[in-house]
Amino acid sequence: MPPKRRGPLLNLQREADGLKTKLDRLIVDVKQLNEQNRADLRQRCSELLRAVEETTKTLKKLTKADEPAPVGSYDQLKQQEETRLQSFYNQLCALQLSLQSPEMSEASDMLSAQSASGDQESEEESDEEEESGDDDDDDEEEDDDEEEVDDVKDKGDGGMGRVVALSSFKGEQDGDLTMEKGDVLHILKKNKDGWWLAQDSKGNKGLVPKTYVKAQPLQETGPVEEGEEEEEDDDEEDENEEEDEEEVGNMNEETQSKLRNSFVLVVILVCIVFTFRSSLSNWDTVRKAITEIDATDVLSAMGAIPAGFRPSTLSKLLEEGVTYRGSHYIQPELSQSSLSFKDLFLDPDTGKVRARTSRVCVCVSLWSCRMIPPPGVGLQVLSRHIRFCAFDGEKVLSNIYTVRATHSSKNPKTWTFSPRMSGQLPSLLDGECFFRCDSDSANLGILFELGVTYIRNSTGERGDLSCGWSFLKLHDASGALIPLRTYELTLHGGTPYETNVEVDPSLTKGVTGSVFQQMMMSRRVPKLIVKLRTPNNRTMSHLNLLPDTFVGCLCSVQLLAIYRQLLADTLLLDRVTMQSADLICSSVLATFPGILDQSDLLDALQYKWDNAEKLMKRSAKRDMSVVKREFVRVYMDHVFPLLYSADLPAPHWADEEVANQRARIIFTSPPTTLTHQAFDISQVTYDLLSSARH
Repeated sequence: MPPKRRGPLLNLQREADGLKTKLDRLIVDVKQLNEQNRADLRQRCSELLRAVEETTKTLKKLTKADEPAPVGSYDQLKQQEETRLQSFYNQLCALQLSLQSPEMSEASDMLSAQSASGDQESEEESDEEEESGDDDDDDEEEDDDEEEVDDVKDKGDGGMGRVVALSSFKGEQDGDLTMEKGDVLHILKKNKDGWWLAQDSKGNKGLVPKTYVKAQPLQETGPVEEGEEEEEDDDEEDENEEEDEEEVGNMNEETQSKLRNSFVLVVILVCIVFTFRSSLSNWDTVRKAITEIDATDVLSAMGAIPAGFRPSTLSKLLEEGVTYRGSHYIQPELSQSSLSFKDLFLDPDTGKVRARTSRVCVCVSLWSCRMIPPPGVGLQVLSRHIRFCAFDGEKVLSNIYTVRATHSSKNPKTWTFSPRMSGQLPSLLDGECFFRCDSDSANLGILFELGVTYIRNSTGERGDLSCGWSFLKLHDASGALIPLRTYELTLHGGTPYETNVEVDPSLTKGVTGSVFQQMMMSRRVPKLIVKLRTPNNRTMSHLNLLPDTFVGCLCSVQLLAIYRQLLADTLLLDRVTMQSADLICSSVLATFPGILDQSDLLDALQYKWDNAEKLMKRSAKRDMSVVKREFVRVYMDHVFPLLYSADLPAPHWADEEVANQRARIIFTSPPTTLTHQAFDISQVTYDLLSSARH
């Protein structure tokens, strides 16, 4: 049995363990420092410092997708390694300073002794600046609950934050806590509506507005007047100056001369250390900005998008490969033994694919989206769309299907689907879809994610944003399917793995508990309107031929069912033995799944098939062998030449210029005039082992 492959994070942990061993040896050697080995130890320290920096850079580039197998608590393990490498770096910096020349080492010791009190004062000043900065942030961003929780940190009060009243507040309703300016309160609970449960020094409990209080530093025990603080500071400074003058007066000239020389060395050392650390910190800031701050954070900080917008979760899954695409899920799934199929069987009586019922099989009609906040003026929207899939609260269970939305310039906050047009409605715009899933999860439901594809006017950068998401659970507490009717779903901000995030927090800003304001607020909340219904008998007969788990457009159900019938004939009837894994010569089986990821080619096939079906006799339509032969003819005559045409540009999502070029070639150019790409064996052969789902 081959050895288990280690992931990048585990290899880096082993590398960090090796660095820790080298660091421990270096510390032992430094304790036995002498002039003979000082240069050698200094070189070892520099090399180890560079190794730690390189390892830290490699760690920051690692992502969860690099692991060959799922890793539990990946982010926590990565953070622990970063903390450990940072401690190595700090120890090496201290060793590097101690390995300087004797005069510099003596000066550094004097510097550390003299700057101890200064560091303490600077820390106190920085704390005061952070508190004032937090107060400003609270005034500017009252909707950011996480920053407000950080402003009132626990100060050793057993989990209760200590705050000081900024101004007097008189309770207006039952349950409010009256307080005076300067009162010290203990926060018992922090509600997200802006009212916190607090307790004063007399034991009275009640609600106070969070904007009336601020965090109290640990050293403060009560209200202190500013004048008293200034007087105490002035007295302490005067006393220190007098003591310094007395000490300098008692020094002789020789001592003062030594002090001057030491001071010069200290200044030189300070300049070296400051230059080194400042350059390092600047690089760390730039590197963090490049690797950890994405375009969404920048746009949100600029105010170009609402605070609840995030990078599209489902779009990232589609970009990872074919795992969540329809071309992958339409393939047959192998059983656990890999000797038979799990969802593809033949009916021995009829010779057709055996119909299989799933736990959930419903039609989903996308109606409209209301009150969707548009992006700012700095972004050009290329596409508005909705993606949906089967979801159980933890992972995606099906392929991800996308439907483009339309909107009016007069009402940009309303999205609609299935617009009226002459001729055939493109499947990409068709809001009539189906949902089929056989998962036995109690939390099974449909995950809807509204998104936009944008381009920044200033930089030309493209990206996909999530404008909100909603989850419709399909079973109630008893396990029964929910009623099939119209649902008005509230959209949430953030990602599907975040909770209590609003799409646009400014919509609920200043809303009180009155019934009228709550009614008005509910009309401004972004919502998605969908309808669930039971498929008719003809559609259900086609859906039962599809894989147990699949989502897609209703208009293409018949084409998918015919393809599954061709699969069953080839894989279950025509093969010599069920264990045969030889290549199968069939262009339709090999290439049809690819057009499911190119909606314009699927529309072309649907259009040609509808025309061919109109010319077929009623008796021919009932004969499955005739239907399959006609389907293969239409596909090979009209779609296969387009799929491998050198004249047809590659598809590019939300690119109108490319879409127009493809439409012009697909619907106007005769297939015989197209130039075919260089031949490849994969165009005409179906590989069961690589195509089937495991």
